[in-house]
Amino acid sequence: MVDFKTLKKNSSSLDKLNKAIADTQKQSYAKDDERFWQPETDKAGNGYAVVRILDAPAVDGEDALPWARIFSHGFKGAAGWYIENCPTTLNGKCPTCEHNSTLWNTGIEANKKIVSEQKRRLNYITNIMVITDARHPEKEGKVFLWKFGKKIFDKIDEQIHPPFDEQGRTPDDPNYAPTNAYNPFDFWKGANLKIKIRQVEGYRNYDKSEFDAPSAVAGGDDKAIEKLWKSLYSLKQFVAPTEFKTYDELSEKLSRALGSVGKARVAVAVSDEQAPWDEPKAAAPKPRKTAETVSVDGDMDYFDRLAQE
Repeated sequence: MVDFKTLKKNSSSLDKLNKAIADTQKQSYAKDDERFWQPETDKAGNGYAVVRILDAPAVDGEDALPWARIFSHGFKGAAGWYIENCPTTLNGKCPTCEHNSTLWNTGIEANKKIVSEQKRRLNYITNIMVITDARHPEKEGKVFLWKFGKKIFDKIDEQIHPPFDEQGRTPDDPNYAPTNAYNPFDFWKGANLKIKIRQVEGYRNYDKSEFDAPSAVAGGDDKAIEKLWKSLYSLKQFVAPTEFKTYDELSEKLSRALGSVGKARVAVAVSDEQAPWDEPKAAAPKPRKTAETVSVDGDMDYFDRLAQE
């Protein structure tokens, strides 16, 4: 298990995070859970807070990543709600993703719209210390868990992999060598995150959020930092197999949520497009391309691009 001296000695290393982000690029919790913090907004949908994202403690002798990465589905079908963690988080099979792939491969715009509503969404969970929260000043200086989306993760990635080095070279240039890269989770050389929220087209938008200049937590006081480090939550609990239902359980829940109308959507949509009801039946149409032509995993990049905060 990593001790505090080892933590400080390795504080400037980006190796672990570089590998984790590379792996990420390849590949729901109760609102009353007091461990979690979320920034609040005003009536106009604007909000501001400052937090320090923190490295996670080692668990069971393993050096842990500072975030848990989770895919989930949340939508209302014809017969009810479906809100479940997606097994693709653990590289498992997901009946909802398979259903979405089938819909998408019909090539019908109405089905693609359904997919956008039922797509998997990517979220992360990390430890934070609240620095500034004007709406809840009693939370300042305390440790919480924070669930955030891809846009904030991209802000983190930009600190680890700056879009340009000092010579203006981009990461795909073999000579790219930034000297300004740093680990934003680091207790000594990381930085506070200024969260700026706006309402854009009905959604929370985090584009204006930014990291402050690097600085040490607690003024660099090692005793205070060690106490803070020991108070952090383990993140492994959120990606434990017990947090995910089996394929059969999810299939049953999906069927209940979709109902008979939802389950027939693909067939109905194909019939509507190929042979409108106000026309006499014609000869059988030529076979259309189906889900077998595009793998579920191949479609996932599309689902991820649709993800909103």
